[in-house]
Amino acid sequence: MIIIYLLIGVFAAILSALPLGASNIAVINTTLKQNAKQAFKIAITAGIAEVMLSYYALDCNQVIKDFFNDNLWVQLVIVAILFLAGSYLLFKKQSETKSKKGKLTQSKYATGFLLGIVNPPVLIYWVIAFGVLNNNDIMLSLKSSASVLFLFFLGVYLGKVLTLYFYSKLSVIIKNKVQNISLVVNKATGVLLIVISFAQAVKLYIL
Repeated sequence: MIIIYLLIGVFAAILSALPLGASNIAVINTTLKQNAKQAFKIAITAGIAEVMLSYYALDCNQVIKDFFNDNLWVQLVIVAILFLAGSYLLFKKQSETKSKKGKLTQSKYATGFLLGIVNPPVLIYWVIAFGVLNNNDIMLSLKSSASVLFLFFLGVYLGKVLTLYFYSKLSVIIKNKVQNISLVVNKATGVLLIVISFAQAVKLYIL
């Protein structure tokens, strides 16, 4: 039954990675503008970053939860960043996208790790996820056996990488059917980020 911790890790990481975040966007854009092999480099290190965030959340679960609850400004900064990023992508012209093509040749490994590790919403997600797991009698802590922790974090890594790989493959399919897909993806992503920022703002106002 210990294998169930591997499956839990995979499932939890997929839920974490499915929403369109910075890593997902980078994988999509890199696949469209270069190729899937370069995009997979981002996924490899983004998976490592996901494991590190989940480990930190497991170690400092209550501390992180209290920090975000007691510091409203952190949540407001996240809302502002989402809105600004969404606005940039929504109004960015196609020519701007092409002019930055050279920057895409920089280290994809570094890009994947940085986009994965600097991600407060994912950290919050893991804090909540561990709370849900413990409330459902799936006890997991740093005091758990080494085999349990290894399988769980292996599952987290696989779940993140597989989800980003799925986004990459989906991008290839869409690319072959839609012209100017980069512009479409940027605008759609921009709208999504703006909607998310407004949703978070409303949530903060209600609470």
